[in-house]
Order: sequence, then structure tokens, then C-alpha cells
Amino acid sequence: MTSVALCQIPIAHDPKANLEAVRDALALARGADLAVFPEATLTRFGPGVTETAQPLDGPFVTGLAEAARENGVAVVAGVFEPAGGGRVHNTAVAVRADGEIAAAYRKIHLFDSFGARESQLVAPGDAPAVVELAGLRLGLVTCYDVRFPELTRALVDRGADAFAVIAAWGAGPMKEDHWVTLVRARAIENTTWTIAVGQAPNPEARDGFGVGRSMLVDPMGVVRHDLGPGHAVQVGEIDPRLTESVRATLPSLEHRRLGVGRS
Repeated sequence: MTSVALCQIPIAHDPKANLEAVRDALALARGADLAVFPEATLTRFGPGVTETAQPLDGPFVTGLAEAARENGVAVVAGVFEPAGGGRVHNTAVAVRADGEIAAAYRKIHLFDSFGARESQLVAPGDAPAVVELAGLRLGLVTCYDVRFPELTRALVDRGADAFAVIAAWGAGPMKEDHWVTLVRARAIENTTWTIAVGQAPNPEARDGFGVGRSMLVDPMGVVRHDLGPGHAVQVGEIDPRLTESVRATLPSLEHRRLGVGRS
């Protein structure tokens, strides 16, 4: 069993304030093996992101690592790294409970949809990432990535037994419904535990980012926890025996015929 904390926090523009919010959430998640925070935990999207971006050895991730070590919990959180050419990488960083960086996944699919142009600000990554963290083989997914089932299938083929989906999901017509449906679909089609954590709304920002609805979804697509729209921290359990049971009853991964996405 792995104990997982869904840390649905509002994100400000100030990295120092966000790091304090992380520390406060970890205090509430005491006893968890893994704490998952939203996309862009470093700072909110928008003007100033390129100036606020930091390398992985910068003060924010260093502080994140210190907080992980102090609390004895592994952490996944979203940051921005300088990428050159006036753009940044939108990065999910995974930190072990001893404070060591275990992986950094740079978002592959950029949100050039619904009138937004993430690619103007963000340079895409090019490699899926699976990391051994808190007893899990965790596949990393960031926000818009969840609309691309070939990514999570590639993660499963690389050995993932759970997904961490971090997001700053935008509000709008049907958007929240899409989020819930897509997260459950990725869990169902891969018979894989899915930890999906988004930003809580920040009423001071008024930019539409953050609808909440962080969820822990089991391999049958059952939503074990749904945090709703507000600031919340919820601890749930991932049981690998359930994955084994579901995959024995529903061996859809074994029944594939096309071989698409297999490494």
C-alpha cells in the first residue's frame, strides 16, 4: 500500500508564498508516502513566467527538496525551468523522501487550444517519464497531456503502475466535465491507479486557471476521492493488489492487437 496526499492548493505569482503553501500542505499530509501538487506550483501562468522560472537547483526546488526531507515524504510538483529563446519548460519534478531529485518531466503537449497559446511561452519536452517513487512506478502527465491517450499508454509500456496527472485546468464551458471524464478514461483504459491534482481557484488571480476537482481514481475508474473546487488536502491509499485483481479480470492490455505505442 502507498499512502498518497492530493494537495489541491491555490497558486500565487510569488514563488516564496507558494513554497510556504507547499510546506503547510505537507504538514496536513503528515504520514503520507507521496504528496502530489499541481502544475505550475512555482508560479501562476501569465506575464512574468519567463523571469520567474528557475533551474532545478534554484531556490524553489531546493526548498521543495528540503520540505520533502523534513517531512519524510516524496513530492511531485510543477515548476518552470528556463529553456532559452525567451521560453520555459513546463516541468513536473519528482523528489524522493530524502530530498533527492528523482526525475524531471517536461510537458510534451502544449495547450494551443480554446484561444490559448502555451507554445508562445513554453518549449515542449520530447520524452515520457516513469519514475520509481514511494514504492510506485509513477508515470508523469501534465494537464493538456491527459487528452492524449497514447502518452499514458506509452507510460504503461514503460512499466508505470500509477499515473500522476498535475494540472492548472482552465475554467470554461464543458472544461470541468472534460477533466473528470479524461482522468477516469486514462485510468480505465490502462487499468491503472491515477492521481490527478489541479490547482484550487485563486480568487485574487481572476485568470480562470484552477477548477480544483483533484481525484484519486482506481484501475476500474472508480473515483475514490474527489476534492471538489476548494483548497484541500486529502490522503488516500493505492493498493497494488487491486491493480493485479482488475488486470486479471479485465486483461485489456494483454488483448491489444495493433501494437501501437509499444516500445
